Amino acid sequence: MERHFDDELKELKKNILKMQTLVDEAITKSIKSLVERDGELAEEVLNSDDVIDLLEIVIDKQCLELLAKRQPVAVDLRFITSVQKINSDLERIGDLCINVANASKYLAKHPQLKPLIDIPQMADITRSMLKDTMLALVDRDSKLARKVVKQDEEVDRLYVQNFREILSYMLEDNKNIKRGIRLILTGKHIERMADHVQNIAEDIVYMVEATTIKHHYEESPMKGEDTE
Repeated sequence: MERHFDDELKELKKNILKMQTLVDEAITKSIKSLVERDGELAEEVLNSDDVIDLLEIVIDKQCLELLAKRQPVAVDLRFITSVQKINSDLERIGDLCINVANASKYLAKHPQLKPLIDIPQMADITRSMLKDTMLALVDRDSKLARKVVKQDEEVDRLYVQNFREILSYMLEDNKNIKRGIRLILTGKHIERMADHVQNIAEDIVYMVEATTIKHHYEESPMKGEDTE
């Protein structure tokens, strides 16, 4: 029975890592389609969303079945409940990639407003954060997860910088407004992706340490709670 439970946990971990791979590909393609003004690549992102949605359903079902049938405690319970939350955050990142892809399709049909610098940089940081969270999950490395949480501040800074620059273009000429709005919203979508990755990192800290660090608040493990 114990061995079968371990196999089920391994399968759950394999699927959440597969989900991360799919979402990382969606981020990469959506940003590449934006930078290279590639409507066909943007369409690939739109078509891949169903795969992410279906895997989210599979993972959610696995988590619910494990909770109901195995009634896990301590570390195993925190792992399963954390994967549930991570799964939801990853699916939402996939949805944000759809928004970026739709903006890419629109912008590819119009003259470029400005060279894109901050937005690709925001995406690069977000992808790096996502990769580190998955490493933290596999290695149960709460120190690395805490590092990811702090990296979100740099994405926020770049978002504000991008917003101000695009706004200046919009104020100079009202013909820039429609394209400018889409670029500002695209920056916001990526900033939200990073927020979801931050959520994932916070969940990993809880999974490993039984410590809550959400909303800049840190709560130590309850007395007697198993962190091993």
